[in-house]
Amino acid sequence: MPTVLVPASRLERWVRNFDGRHGTTALAVDGGALTGAAADGSTFVAHLPLAGRYAGLPDVAGFAAAAGELPTDWGVLLVRKGGFAVARMAGERVAGSKVGQRHVQGRTKAGGQSQQRFARRRDNQARQAYEAAADHAARLLGDLRGPLVAGGDRGAVHEVLDDPRLARLRPVEPWLPVPDPRRAVLDEAIGHAVALRVDVTNADAGGDEASDRA
Repeated sequence: MPTVLVPASRLERWVRNFDGRHGTTALAVDGGALTGAAADGSTFVAHLPLAGRYAGLPDVAGFAAAAGELPTDWGVLLVRKGGFAVARMAGERVAGSKVGQRHVQGRTKAGGQSQQRFARRRDNQARQAYEAAADHAARLLGDLRGPLVAGGDRGAVHEVLDDPRLARLRPVEPWLPVPDPRRAVLDEAIGHAVALRVDVTNADAGGDEASDRA
């Protein structure tokens, strides 16, 4: 079941294209999501961003409008061993952010005591990187009232969120797969966080899944 990210502004066109490829599509609302069942048996399930739940009529325009009603307070936390990015969001606006890089050595093929010393140094570097990320996350997100979107390395994010200042924060789905965070990576992650997540099931297992992408 492929999942595609569809900006709210493009949802109506996406559904029209789905209908054109798969036949007349009946819409419904189920579990806070908009669902579509086409004449050929293909289906889709569209989820609001930031774990939102839709309670309106099965109408594409209404669902897209609901997707555009972003929380006035939400956050983004991206962490990998090579760096971190934190953003406090007010709707679509970045209210505050910090991007940082930390050097963490890669693995070595050396053995014995050299390998042990290298591993300890690498662990220390990673711990310092997570502590720096936690400091900035606490400053920007410590009093966050809305949802938190996270991405990167799950273990690294959990290390940061283990900080007592962040203990009450729990990321919502979906998890964002990102490379080492940079400003451009953060900007792209914000765009993905506010997009609709659409799960598509094609009745023809051999069909072109790429055609249902945004």
